[in-house]
Amino acid sequence: MLRGFYAAASGMITQQRVTEYLTNNIANANTPGYKGEQASLRSFPELLMKRMNTEDIPGKNISQNGPTLGGLNTGVYMQETLPKFTQGDLQQTNKSTDLAIQERVIPFNTAAKTKGALFFELRNPDGTVRYTRNGNFTLDQQGYLTTNNGFYVLGENNQRIQVQSSDFKMLEDGTIIDNGRNAGKLKVAFSDNPNTLVKEGEGLFKTTSGQALPTASGNNRIAFSVNQGFIERSNVDVTQTYTELMSAYRSFEANQKVLQAYDRSMEKAANEIGSLR
Repeated sequence: MLRGFYAAASGMITQQRVTEYLTNNIANANTPGYKGEQASLRSFPELLMKRMNTEDIPGKNISQNGPTLGGLNTGVYMQETLPKFTQGDLQQTNKSTDLAIQERVIPFNTAAKTKGALFFELRNPDGTVRYTRNGNFTLDQQGYLTTNNGFYVLGENNQRIQVQSSDFKMLEDGTIIDNGRNAGKLKVAFSDNPNTLVKEGEGLFKTTSGQALPTASGNNRIAFSVNQGFIERSNVDVTQTYTELMSAYRSFEANQKVLQAYDRSMEKAANEIGSLR
């Protein structure tokens, strides 16, 4: 009976965590470049139950090789959550500092069983490199292209991008034309296995090794375009997420009722069956 307690409790804890990440997806449904999360649920190892051989002589070792009764599931847990790096819809803003990556041809990583992904490369003022799909950029007082939280957008020369005004033009290949001159080229980084990236919040990712991702330009297996005056919307499907949220809530309730039933059975066993007359 105690195993039933553990199984029901693990189900409640798991569904609570599922509710948390689904709620976070809904909260960021309008965040530019946000990649919705998906969960991987796993069951704990199953136990193989066998009946003890009752023909053994009492007091001696009991044989463990009796008939098999079947498997016993010991509960479920959330193994991990991973972002879905699918392309989000593009929304036109007509702001020159808003940029969006439109993926056209991206190679599939057969070893990792996932498609690659493209990112803007950023540099924090402390020198660390981060990646994002949120192209809602702005210009600081020195004319550097930055994110709203102060990260500098990098060019292919790994230097910060500086323009004279917000009237610059961004070509589809990332080339920047500022007052008729070539002001550099935007760096679009490529990850052949984006699931290895670490999510930091605020739409930022970093590599586990600390090494910078390679640029996508010049890779003949990749085709993309940079769209100026657009931002990439979140890839969260709100309708589907609400459906999954309701399913998780119902599953939580079902496990809760099972736990309450076990509790009533234990109470009866302790107070009625075990009482002495």
